[in-house]
Amino acid sequence: MTQYRVYDVFTDAPFGGNQLAVIPDASALPVDELQKIAREFNFSETTFVYPPSDPAHTAKVRIFTPTMEVPFAGHPTIGTAVALSDLGHASPMVMELGIGPIPCEVTGNTAQFTTSAPLEVIGTPDVATVAKCLRLPEDAISTAVHQPTQASLGLPFTFVELKSREALSQCQPIMDAFQEAADKYPSPLDFAIFAYVRTGDRLDARMFAPLDNIPEDPATGSACATVTALLSQIAGTPLAFVISQGVDMGRPSVINAAALAGDPMPIRVSGQAVLTMEGRLVT
Repeated sequence: MTQYRVYDVFTDAPFGGNQLAVIPDASALPVDELQKIAREFNFSETTFVYPPSDPAHTAKVRIFTPTMEVPFAGHPTIGTAVALSDLGHASPMVMELGIGPIPCEVTGNTAQFTTSAPLEVIGTPDVATVAKCLRLPEDAISTAVHQPTQASLGLPFTFVELKSREALSQCQPIMDAFQEAADKYPSPLDFAIFAYVRTGDRLDARMFAPLDNIPEDPATGSACATVTALLSQIAGTPLAFVISQGVDMGRPSVINAAALAGDPMPIRVSGQAVLTMEGRLVT
């Protein structure tokens, strides 16, 4: 029977952060069951680990949301790295993801990865559409630094700066509005919104992807990497942020993201992960 482990990621304590199911050896699973298994766990992501294509690397990792396979996501990368370390793999390690090899380092229950994928700016959705999705007045959205912006380091999000923490707490995703926005601004991840408030080098954030069966995500490492790349590109210099997410849904998370010198700027993401459950699939 195939073993699995469940980690809470971007937290140092159980029952916070973002849940992740890890299948440390998925070699015996039928490929057509991977999506079904991810849907059964119903976490924002589940990872399936295979032997690497390049023997110099640690593992090949496939990532599934409840509705689709994605090439890259942050908390699955952190959580899977900690899981592999717990199972005896040495650090540093290289995981083969859909966007290419990603180097990771693990110390105890803390992992970090660096992505050198170039920032892709896809579009600038209008303020009215975004405000409607979040059930906010248009004047709650700040455009002083950037317009609402669809951008990606492998997984696209719409990044929206809000004017106050109060406005962030008041966000209430409206499914019909998200569907209209996805039709108007199509992308592989159906108009996922990462809304944030910035205070110096701290971001308070929430992420909503209701069309992908993720009403709200407590920690979104890939979005945190991308917003760091976006704000660094706008500033013209590498920036670093401590990002608080999941507070409004009772699963507080802390993500550290930093741009590094380079062109394009590599982005380093780090955080903790703790094992909460383990068992086996009986299928």
